[in-house]
Amino acid sequence: MEHRNWAGNYRYHAAEVATPGSVAEVQELVSRSSQLKALGTRHSFNGIADTDAIQVSLERLNRVLHLDRERQAVKVEGGIRYGDLCGYLHEQGYALRNLASLPHISVAGAVATGTHGSGDRNGCLSTAVRGLEIVTADGSLKTLSRDDADSDFAGAVVSLGGLGIVTAITLDLVPAFDVRQYVYEGLPLDRLEEHLDDLFSCAYSVSLFTDWKAAAFNQVWVKRAEAAESGAPTELFGAAAAREHLHPVPGHGAEHCTEQLGICGPWHERLPHFRMGFTPSSGEELQSEYFVPRERAYEALCAIERLRTEIAPLLHVSEVRTVAKDDLWLSPCYGRNSVGIHFTWKPDEAAVRNLLPRIEEALAPFEARPHWGKIFTMPPERVKALYEQHARFRDLLLRWDPQGKFRNEYLSTYIF
Repeated sequence: MEHRNWAGNYRYHAAEVATPGSVAEVQELVSRSSQLKALGTRHSFNGIADTDAIQVSLERLNRVLHLDRERQAVKVEGGIRYGDLCGYLHEQGYALRNLASLPHISVAGAVATGTHGSGDRNGCLSTAVRGLEIVTADGSLKTLSRDDADSDFAGAVVSLGGLGIVTAITLDLVPAFDVRQYVYEGLPLDRLEEHLDDLFSCAYSVSLFTDWKAAAFNQVWVKRAEAAESGAPTELFGAAAAREHLHPVPGHGAEHCTEQLGICGPWHERLPHFRMGFTPSSGEELQSEYFVPRERAYEALCAIERLRTEIAPLLHVSEVRTVAKDDLWLSPCYGRNSVGIHFTWKPDEAAVRNLLPRIEEALAPFEARPHWGKIFTMPPERVKALYEQHARFRDLLLRWDPQGKFRNEYLSTYIF
């Protein structure tokens, strides 16, 4: 039986998929194996989690281990999905500061690839990590903490699965909060020339959606962290408030999307774009994403707009979000406040791969970094040059895994 990723565009080559149910089982498996690779919820669109040997699925390592009320932190097993964790946290009166569009992804997988949500003051999901427990190449369990200034923590969080199997993660928490979500329609691109900062700072989280059929954004999704109704404006920089629930992809029904129209709800039912109860479709899309410095985002979007007649026929929708800078070595937002330009493509991979070099060339003046888990065609040397800590990360992998037990073709290409 073929073993594929969530979207169906990538076929894994693993000879075996192991599903250990305890840390001891992970340690035993790592100790006796010469080659392994961790597998999350299969939401990557490339070979980042592939191997010819054993894939280690964390689907059974999916429990909450400890809620620390004094330190406002939670320790979880690496395979837990955000949607499952969030319900528990909300019941306990806590929240995560940020969530991705889909709550179906695993914590360990999202952290390892620098996956993000949005918000001026919100970093990628990896920035919530306070501690890690990793089964390393010799089968031992190693613990890292943000509080230990001498540790390898900053290099180990966004690790692309290269250091070992992450069995547990400790995450920062905040008190639970409510969110109201509003959608606006018809924002001209040129409004961002003067108002990009104003727009993205007007709420807790802001996302722009376009199909690039025009030099405009079809929808603006605004998530306000508030319980009381404060009277949202009927117009936002020229975009008009929507009068019905909408799906970000034109022509799709909104039944699987999180509540809009200012209906108040808990953080975990508003920060994602899609409901946890909705199972994402398989085989109907591809994804790419590039991160550019925030101060040059309008220029970068204009460069994309000049390609819109080539982009639009292959595109479901494009989303634009802000992400705060961090100090994690391989985070796409390392050292700079960023804007992510995301593409959800129709399932024509040959045509998409033919177009991506044009997009990457247009974004090259802005030092655009690709999302590690999505489709891109940048030459490896270009990718390496975009990360000033690349050499340190390579040395970290060599020190932790000198025999390359957790190495695969992806790491060999983009790190070594």
